[in-house]
Amino acid sequence: MNNYSWLEQKLHQLALSTKFMREVTFDFESTNLSHLSENEDHVFIAGMARAGTTILLNALYESNVFGSLSYSDMPFVLAPNLWSKISFNKKNLELKERAHGDGIKVSSESPEAFEEVFWKTFANDEELEEKFRIYITNIIHKYKKKRYLSKNNQNIRRINLINSIFNNSKILIPFRDPIQHAYSLKTQHEKFVEEAKTDNFISKYMKLIGHTEFGPNYIPIHNKNLNFNNYFEINHWLEQWLLIYSNVFQSLINEQNVYFISYEKLCSNQDYWFQIQKLVNIERPYNFEFKESKKDVSLYVDKELKEEAFSLYFRLNDLNLNKRF
Repeated sequence: MNNYSWLEQKLHQLALSTKFMREVTFDFESTNLSHLSENEDHVFIAGMARAGTTILLNALYESNVFGSLSYSDMPFVLAPNLWSKISFNKKNLELKERAHGDGIKVSSESPEAFEEVFWKTFANDEELEEKFRIYITNIIHKYKKKRYLSKNNQNIRRINLINSIFNNSKILIPFRDPIQHAYSLKTQHEKFVEEAKTDNFISKYMKLIGHTEFGPNYIPIHNKNLNFNNYFEINHWLEQWLLIYSNVFQSLINEQNVYFISYEKLCSNQDYWFQIQKLVNIERPYNFEFKESKKDVSLYVDKELKEEAFSLYFRLNDLNLNKRF
Protein backbone atom coordinates (compact mmCIF):
# COMPACT_ATOMS: atom_id res chain seq x y z
CA MET A 1 0.00 0.00 0.00
CA ASN A 2 2.98 2.31 0.57
CA ASN A 3 4.06 1.78 -3.05
CA TYR A 4 0.98 3.41 -4.59
CA SER A 5 1.43 6.70 -6.44
CA TRP A 6 -0.86 9.68 -5.79
CA LEU A 7 -2.87 8.81 -8.94
CA GLU A 8 -3.19 5.15 -7.91
CA GLN A 9 -4.39 6.19 -4.47
CA LYS A 10 -7.09 8.35 -6.02
CA LEU A 11 -8.14 5.52 -8.32
CA HIS A 12 -8.52 3.20 -5.32
CA GLN A 13 -10.72 5.72 -3.59
CA LEU A 14 -12.83 6.21 -6.73
CA ALA A 15 -13.36 2.48 -7.23
CA LEU A 16 -13.91 1.41 -3.63
CA SER A 17 -15.07 4.31 -1.48
CA THR A 18 -18.75 4.33 -2.47
CA LYS A 19 -21.26 1.49 -2.49
CA PHE A 20 -22.77 2.92 -5.67
CA MET A 21 -19.50 2.67 -7.62
CA ARG A 22 -18.87 -0.87 -6.39
CA GLU A 23 -22.37 -1.94 -7.41
CA VAL A 24 -22.05 -0.32 -10.83
CA THR A 25 -18.77 -2.05 -11.67
CA PHE A 26 -20.11 -5.39 -10.43
CA ASP A 27 -23.32 -5.09 -12.46
CA PHE A 28 -21.45 -4.05 -15.59
CA GLU A 29 -19.10 -7.00 -15.23
CA SER A 30 -21.84 -9.50 -14.52
CA THR A 31 -24.01 -8.61 -17.53
CA ASN A 32 -21.18 -9.61 -19.83
CA LEU A 33 -20.90 -13.18 -18.54
CA SER A 34 -23.32 -15.68 -19.95
CA HIS A 35 -23.77 -18.27 -17.20
CA LEU A 36 -22.94 -19.27 -13.66
CA SER A 37 -20.28 -21.84 -12.91
CA GLU A 38 -21.77 -25.20 -11.99
CA ASN A 39 -18.69 -26.29 -10.03
CA GLU A 40 -19.04 -25.96 -6.28
CA ASP A 41 -15.79 -27.64 -5.25
CA HIS A 42 -14.25 -24.46 -3.88
CA VAL A 43 -11.97 -23.77 -0.91
CA PHE A 44 -12.56 -21.04 1.67
CA ILE A 45 -9.80 -20.19 4.14
CA ALA A 46 -11.23 -18.37 7.14
CA GLY A 47 -9.36 -17.83 10.39
CA MET A 48 -8.09 -15.05 12.58
CA ALA A 49 -5.46 -12.86 10.96
CA ARG A 50 -1.89 -14.05 11.69
CA ALA A 51 -2.99 -17.69 11.91
CA GLY A 52 -1.10 -18.73 8.79
CA THR A 53 -3.98 -17.98 6.45
CA THR A 54 -1.81 -16.20 3.85
CA ILE A 55 0.86 -18.88 3.67
CA LEU A 56 -1.85 -21.55 3.32
CA LEU A 57 -3.45 -19.47 0.54
CA ASN A 58 -0.12 -19.21 -1.29
CA ALA A 59 0.56 -22.91 -0.87
CA LEU A 60 -2.80 -24.01 -2.29
CA TYR A 61 -2.66 -21.43 -5.07
CA GLU A 62 0.60 -22.95 -6.25
CA SER A 63 -1.34 -26.04 -7.34
CA ASN A 64 -2.57 -23.96 -10.32
CA VAL A 65 -6.06 -25.41 -10.05
CA PHE A 66 -7.73 -22.43 -8.39
CA GLY A 67 -8.79 -18.96 -9.44
CA SER A 68 -8.35 -16.26 -6.81
CA LEU A 69 -8.22 -12.49 -6.73
CA SER A 70 -4.69 -11.10 -6.94
CA TYR A 71 -3.04 -7.74 -6.34
CA SER A 72 -3.35 -7.05 -10.07
CA ASP A 73 -7.16 -6.99 -9.69
CA MET A 74 -7.02 -3.92 -7.47
CA PRO A 75 -8.84 -1.63 -7.26
CA PHE A 76 -11.73 -2.99 -9.36
CA VAL A 77 -11.96 -6.28 -7.48
CA LEU A 78 -15.68 -6.60 -8.25
CA ALA A 79 -14.96 -6.42 -11.98
CA PRO A 80 -11.71 -8.32 -12.59
CA ASN A 81 -12.50 -9.15 -16.22
CA LEU A 82 -13.36 -5.57 -17.11
CA TRP A 83 -10.31 -4.20 -15.30
CA SER A 84 -7.96 -6.63 -17.05
CA LYS A 85 -9.16 -5.27 -20.40
CA ILE A 86 -8.89 -1.57 -19.69
CA SER A 87 -5.89 -1.40 -17.38
CA PHE A 88 -2.40 -0.91 -18.68
CA ASN A 89 -0.79 -2.87 -15.90
CA LYS A 90 1.80 -5.34 -17.04
CA LYS A 91 2.55 -8.53 -15.19
CA ASN A 92 5.10 -7.89 -12.49
CA LEU A 93 6.53 -11.04 -10.99
CA GLU A 94 9.11 -9.24 -8.87
CA LEU A 95 8.69 -10.38 -5.28
CA LYS A 96 8.66 -7.81 -2.50
CA GLU A 97 8.00 -8.24 1.20
CA ARG A 98 4.44 -7.23 2.02
CA ALA A 99 3.63 -4.34 4.35
CA HIS A 100 3.27 -6.64 7.38
CA GLY A 101 7.05 -7.08 7.51
CA ASP A 102 6.61 -10.80 8.21
CA GLY A 103 8.91 -12.20 5.53
CA ILE A 104 6.10 -13.16 3.13
CA LYS A 105 6.97 -11.89 -0.34
CA VAL A 106 4.36 -11.09 -2.97
CA SER A 107 4.13 -9.83 -6.54
CA SER A 108 1.27 -8.24 -8.46
CA GLU A 109 0.21 -11.76 -9.48
CA SER A 110 0.07 -13.13 -5.92
CA PRO A 111 -3.35 -14.07 -4.55
CA GLU A 112 -4.73 -11.85 -1.82
CA ALA A 113 -7.81 -11.35 0.31
CA PHE A 114 -10.01 -8.73 -1.32
CA GLU A 115 -13.25 -10.67 -1.00
CA GLU A 116 -14.40 -8.51 1.91
CA VAL A 117 -15.14 -5.77 -0.63
CA PHE A 118 -17.96 -7.98 -1.94
CA TRP A 119 -19.42 -8.46 1.54
CA LYS A 120 -19.17 -4.73 2.30
CA THR A 121 -21.25 -4.13 -0.79
CA PHE A 122 -23.84 -6.91 -0.78
CA ALA A 123 -24.04 -8.40 2.74
CA ASN A 124 -27.61 -7.16 3.20
CA ASP A 125 -28.76 -7.68 -0.39
CA GLU A 126 -31.88 -9.78 -0.92
CA GLU A 127 -30.12 -11.56 -3.80
CA LEU A 128 -26.92 -12.18 -1.82
CA GLU A 129 -26.57 -15.88 -2.67
CA GLU A 130 -26.99 -15.38 -6.40
CA LYS A 131 -24.61 -12.41 -6.43
CA PHE A 132 -21.97 -14.33 -4.47
CA ARG A 133 -22.18 -17.13 -7.04
CA ILE A 134 -21.86 -14.57 -9.86
CA TYR A 135 -18.92 -12.93 -8.11
CA ILE A 136 -17.07 -16.25 -7.87
CA THR A 137 -17.90 -17.06 -11.49
CA ASN A 138 -16.42 -13.73 -12.56
CA ILE A 139 -13.14 -14.51 -10.84
CA ILE A 140 -12.66 -18.06 -12.07
CA HIS A 141 -13.71 -16.95 -15.56
CA LYS A 142 -10.93 -14.36 -15.59
CA TYR A 143 -8.32 -16.89 -14.47
CA LYS A 144 -9.73 -19.67 -16.65
CA LYS A 145 -10.20 -22.06 -13.74
CA LYS A 146 -13.09 -24.16 -12.49
CA ARG A 147 -12.49 -23.78 -8.77
CA TYR A 148 -12.36 -20.73 -6.51
CA LEU A 149 -9.88 -20.20 -3.67
CA SER A 150 -10.74 -17.63 -1.02
CA LYS A 151 -8.75 -16.28 1.91
CA ASN A 152 -10.84 -13.90 3.94
CA ASN A 153 -10.15 -13.75 7.66
CA GLN A 154 -13.45 -11.99 8.25
CA ASN A 155 -15.36 -14.95 6.88
CA ILE A 156 -14.87 -16.39 10.35
CA ARG A 157 -18.03 -14.34 11.07
CA ARG A 158 -20.07 -15.97 8.30
CA ILE A 159 -18.92 -19.57 7.96
CA ASN A 160 -22.45 -20.90 8.38
CA LEU A 161 -23.69 -18.62 5.59
CA ILE A 162 -20.94 -19.66 3.17
CA ASN A 163 -21.49 -23.28 4.09
CA SER A 164 -25.20 -22.97 3.32
CA ILE A 165 -24.42 -21.54 -0.14
CA PHE A 166 -21.57 -23.90 -1.04
CA ASN A 167 -22.06 -27.01 1.05
CA ASN A 168 -19.93 -29.09 -1.31
CA SER A 169 -16.91 -26.87 -0.80
CA LYS A 170 -14.25 -27.10 1.91
CA ILE A 171 -13.81 -24.51 4.64
CA LEU A 172 -10.38 -24.45 6.28
CA ILE A 173 -9.88 -22.68 9.61
CA PRO A 174 -6.20 -22.26 10.50
CA PHE A 175 -5.34 -21.85 14.18
CA ARG A 176 -2.08 -21.22 16.00
CA ASP A 177 -0.42 -21.41 19.40
CA PRO A 178 -2.57 -18.85 21.27
CA ILE A 179 0.31 -16.95 22.91
CA GLN A 180 2.29 -16.72 19.66
CA HIS A 181 -0.88 -15.75 17.83
CA ALA A 182 -1.93 -13.07 20.31
CA TYR A 183 1.58 -11.61 20.36
CA SER A 184 1.68 -11.46 16.55
CA LEU A 185 -1.68 -9.68 16.42
CA LYS A 186 -0.62 -7.20 19.10
CA THR A 187 2.62 -6.49 17.24
CA GLN A 188 0.89 -5.97 13.90
CA HIS A 189 -1.74 -3.74 15.48
CA GLU A 190 0.94 -1.52 16.98
CA LYS A 191 2.90 -1.44 13.73
CA PHE A 192 0.01 -0.35 11.52
CA VAL A 193 -1.38 2.15 14.05
CA GLU A 194 2.03 3.78 14.31
CA GLU A 195 2.66 3.86 10.55
CA ALA A 196 -0.80 5.29 9.88
CA LYS A 197 0.18 8.35 11.90
CA THR A 198 2.61 9.40 9.17
CA ASP A 199 0.87 7.88 6.14
CA ASN A 200 -2.82 8.73 5.88
CA PHE A 201 -3.39 6.32 2.99
CA ILE A 202 -2.70 3.29 5.21
CA SER A 203 -5.88 3.86 7.19
CA LYS A 204 -7.86 4.75 4.06
CA TYR A 205 -6.63 1.69 2.17
CA MET A 206 -7.40 -0.73 5.00
CA LYS A 207 -10.87 0.78 5.33
CA LEU A 208 -11.50 0.54 1.58
CA ILE A 209 -10.77 -3.20 1.52
CA GLY A 210 -12.61 -3.90 4.78
CA HIS A 211 -9.47 -4.73 6.78
CA THR A 212 -10.53 -4.32 10.41
CA GLU A 213 -8.59 -7.24 11.93
CA PHE A 214 -5.95 -4.91 13.40
CA GLY A 215 -4.50 -1.47 12.80
CA PRO A 216 -6.13 1.99 12.76
CA ASN A 217 -9.60 0.65 11.79
CA TYR A 218 -9.58 -2.29 14.21
CA ILE A 219 -12.97 -3.62 15.26
CA PRO A 220 -12.95 -6.64 17.61
CA ILE A 221 -15.03 -9.53 16.31
CA HIS A 222 -16.23 -10.03 19.87
CA ASN A 223 -16.71 -6.64 21.54
CA LYS A 224 -19.22 -7.20 24.33
CA ASN A 225 -18.53 -8.06 27.98
CA LEU A 226 -14.78 -8.20 27.47
CA ASN A 227 -12.42 -8.53 30.40
CA PHE A 228 -9.51 -7.05 28.47
CA ASN A 229 -10.25 -3.91 26.46
CA ASN A 230 -6.76 -2.51 25.91
CA TYR A 231 -5.83 -3.23 22.28
CA PHE A 232 -2.15 -2.68 23.07
CA GLU A 233 -1.98 -5.51 25.61
CA ILE A 234 -1.56 -9.17 24.74
CA ASN A 235 -4.46 -10.29 26.94
CA HIS A 236 -6.96 -8.50 24.71
CA TRP A 237 -5.81 -10.47 21.70
CA LEU A 238 -5.65 -13.71 23.66
CA GLU A 239 -9.23 -13.19 24.83
CA GLN A 240 -10.28 -12.60 21.21
CA TRP A 241 -8.50 -15.84 20.24
CA LEU A 242 -10.40 -17.79 22.88
CA LEU A 243 -13.79 -16.25 22.11
CA ILE A 244 -13.47 -16.66 18.34
CA TYR A 245 -12.18 -20.21 18.20
CA SER A 246 -14.40 -21.53 21.00
CA ASN A 247 -17.46 -20.04 19.31
CA VAL A 248 -16.54 -21.44 15.89
CA PHE A 249 -15.66 -24.84 17.34
CA GLN A 250 -18.93 -25.16 19.22
CA SER A 251 -21.11 -23.96 16.36
CA LEU A 252 -19.45 -26.07 13.66
CA ILE A 253 -18.86 -29.29 15.55
CA ASN A 254 -21.25 -31.23 13.28
CA GLU A 255 -20.30 -29.67 9.94
CA GLN A 256 -18.55 -32.29 7.84
CA ASN A 257 -16.86 -29.96 5.37
CA VAL A 258 -15.25 -27.63 7.95
CA TYR A 259 -11.69 -28.39 9.03
CA PHE A 260 -9.41 -26.82 11.62
CA ILE A 261 -5.83 -26.54 10.33
CA SER A 262 -2.92 -26.47 12.77
CA TYR A 263 -0.29 -23.88 11.81
CA GLU A 264 2.38 -25.67 13.85
CA LYS A 265 1.67 -29.03 12.21
CA LEU A 266 1.68 -27.38 8.80
CA CYS A 267 5.17 -26.03 9.45
CA SER A 268 6.62 -29.17 11.01
CA ASN A 269 4.95 -32.11 9.27
CA GLN A 270 5.12 -32.46 5.49
CA ASP A 271 2.69 -35.38 5.58
CA TYR A 272 0.11 -33.08 7.18
CA TRP A 273 0.42 -30.78 4.16
CA PHE A 274 -0.10 -33.75 1.83
CA GLN A 275 -3.25 -34.67 3.79
CA ILE A 276 -4.60 -31.15 3.28
CA GLN A 277 -3.97 -31.36 -0.46
CA LYS A 278 -5.88 -34.65 -0.59
CA LEU A 279 -8.65 -33.13 1.51
CA VAL A 280 -9.23 -30.32 -1.00
CA ASN A 281 -9.00 -32.64 -4.01
CA ILE A 282 -5.62 -31.62 -5.42
CA GLU A 283 -4.79 -34.56 -7.66
CA ARG A 284 -1.06 -33.97 -8.02
CA PRO A 285 0.52 -33.45 -4.58
CA TYR A 286 3.59 -31.22 -4.35
CA ASN A 287 5.99 -29.90 -1.74
CA PHE A 288 5.78 -26.46 -0.22
CA GLU A 289 8.11 -24.89 2.32
CA PHE A 290 6.35 -23.64 5.43
CA LYS A 291 8.44 -21.71 7.95
CA GLU A 292 7.17 -21.31 11.48
CA SER A 293 7.45 -17.87 13.04
CA LYS A 294 8.04 -18.16 16.78
CA LYS A 295 8.97 -15.37 19.18
CA ASP A 296 10.09 -15.26 22.81
CA VAL A 297 7.14 -13.72 24.62
CA SER A 298 7.88 -12.32 28.08
CA LEU A 299 4.76 -10.19 28.48
CA TYR A 300 2.34 -10.65 31.38
CA VAL A 301 -0.42 -13.08 30.44
CA ASP A 302 -3.48 -13.68 32.60
CA LYS A 303 -3.11 -17.18 34.03
CA GLU A 304 -6.77 -18.25 33.81
CA LEU A 305 -7.12 -16.91 30.28
CA LYS A 306 -3.96 -18.69 29.19
CA GLU A 307 -5.14 -22.01 30.65
CA GLU A 308 -8.52 -21.79 28.91
CA ALA A 309 -6.91 -20.87 25.59
CA PHE A 310 -4.42 -23.74 25.68
CA SER A 311 -7.11 -26.19 26.72
CA LEU A 312 -8.97 -25.34 23.52
CA TYR A 313 -5.74 -25.26 21.50
CA PHE A 314 -4.85 -28.83 22.53
CA ARG A 315 -8.39 -29.96 21.78
CA LEU A 316 -8.18 -28.47 18.28
CA ASN A 317 -4.78 -30.10 17.79
CA ASP A 318 -6.26 -33.50 18.63
CA LEU A 319 -8.64 -33.26 15.69
CA ASN A 320 -7.78 -35.52 12.79
CA LEU A 321 -8.27 -34.41 9.19
CA ASN A 322 -9.63 -37.84 8.31
CA LYS A 323 -11.51 -38.74 11.47
CA ARG A 324 -14.02 -36.06 12.23
CA PHE A 325 -14.91 -34.68 15.66
